[in-house]
Amino acid sequence: MSARGALAAVVALALLAGAASPVSAQPTESDVFVAEGILALEDKKFDEALAHFRLALDREPDHLDALYYSGVAHMGRGKSADAVPFLEKARALSPGETSVAYQLGLAYFGLERYRDATPLLEEVFAREPTLDSLGYYVGYLRYRRQDHDGALKAFRAGRTTDPNIAQLTRLYTGLALVALGLPGQAAAEVEQALRLQPASPLTGPAERLRESISASTHARGRRFRAAVTVGGFHDDNVTARPEPAPGDSTVHDLRRPTHESWGELASVRLEYDWLRQGPWDGTVAYSIFATYNNRLPSFNLLDHAGSVNLGYRTTVRDLPLVSTLQYAYDYLELDEQEFLQRHAVTLFSTLVENAMNLTSTQLRVEVKEFSEERPIAREEFQDAVNWSVGLVHVLRFSQDRHFLRAGYRVDVDDTRGENLDYIGHRLSGGAQVTLPWGAIRLSYDAALHQRKYLHKHTTLPDDGPGTVRRQDNEYSHNVRVEVPLPGNLTLAGDYLGTINESRIAAFAYRRNVFTLSLGWAF
Repeated sequence: MSARGALAAVVALALLAGAASPVSAQPTESDVFVAEGILALEDKKFDEALAHFRLALDREPDHLDALYYSGVAHMGRGKSADAVPFLEKARALSPGETSVAYQLGLAYFGLERYRDATPLLEEVFAREPTLDSLGYYVGYLRYRRQDHDGALKAFRAGRTTDPNIAQLTRLYTGLALVALGLPGQAAAEVEQALRLQPASPLTGPAERLRESISASTHARGRRFRAAVTVGGFHDDNVTARPEPAPGDSTVHDLRRPTHESWGELASVRLEYDWLRQGPWDGTVAYSIFATYNNRLPSFNLLDHAGSVNLGYRTTVRDLPLVSTLQYAYDYLELDEQEFLQRHAVTLFSTLVENAMNLTSTQLRVEVKEFSEERPIAREEFQDAVNWSVGLVHVLRFSQDRHFLRAGYRVDVDDTRGENLDYIGHRLSGGAQVTLPWGAIRLSYDAALHQRKYLHKHTTLPDDGPGTVRRQDNEYSHNVRVEVPLPGNLTLAGDYLGTINESRIAAFAYRRNVFTLSLGWAF
């Protein structure tokens, strides 16, 4: 026996030792041909290897190793289409074989049959994510589906000994990070890609990507933005007139004959990005909002609001996380007289789990200072500190053209007047659909805010002051239709319905507000 033939016999015995099914201790003639083919394959003599594998398959058409290595040899020749029949047959014979699934997935990938490649490569990735170069292929397929955070996970989990694949992985990691709004980290990945192979064919595209990221980092749209809205509305309960309650004199007094009104509204909002530095963003904003009730001008509102935001973008276990700290102040006038001042500090954090899921948390402290007419009973003082913490989860579809959301928030209102202290629980849900024509958006939001007051009301109800602990269930429904128009204009129609149920009749009311407005954004 020649030295090469002896080596082939040893390889054949090694193949038998790793076989999944019982075999005889003596290698078959087909096993020897496969072993000869593997040796030729290692020397990159693909045609010679295929000749050996054909001899093996002539004797045993279902020889798993001969089928598998025939596919590998064709892949080595750059003939993915020729490899597929062998690998598909091997896959049918041994569905659980990782190496077969991987090679068949690569063959489909090479033929741009991405839908066929995806389940195979994902299956292998779930078992062995560190297989050589697998992370790149899985990440690329996820990136094509715009699953950018999933792609990022695959790229970072992957390992490779191929410098070209390593460079491609870095480049696509950068692209995924750009899509996730993390240009600083993206730039670092592209720089690393350039260092890996400074003179490779990918150097040009990498440099252009670096320049693009740099440009987007320094000029992400306008720093200054403005929005103006004007419109009209009809409010069927401007005064929050309570529902009828026979025998309750307070309710009788509050049920004023005039409670409906047509009106006009206007608002202006200005924003300026004062900070854009790597992962940091800062925005300052001012807005003014006014309503005029034609029949009840004493209920006209004028609200001045300002805010300062500081945001930071990062990743947590490869998931994008955006955190924002906000200070907000607003000054509200009722009938041209000071009614309320509010100071609020809020911490928002938004985690993007994947292309479909997003979760946002909110922690807020708000100080409310009312301008109240004196004298007033101490128990009725409305000045308060409100503490709240909440969570919202969003299911996103078609790049946020459609979404569903649900949330929960708990808040505690610590007021100076004990009649108004409460603990609240707010459940909310909503949906948006973007129509296929005209980008018209339809949205619906609903909420239930249950407020349990901590003390018995000292002056109500009329027939038993100090005997009832107030509890309110406030239901709200908001329907909105937005029609984009040329020139950055948006025509919007809104309906806001509120039903407040209360153990104390004076606080139970229904209200419906219809609004039509035209907005312009710059």
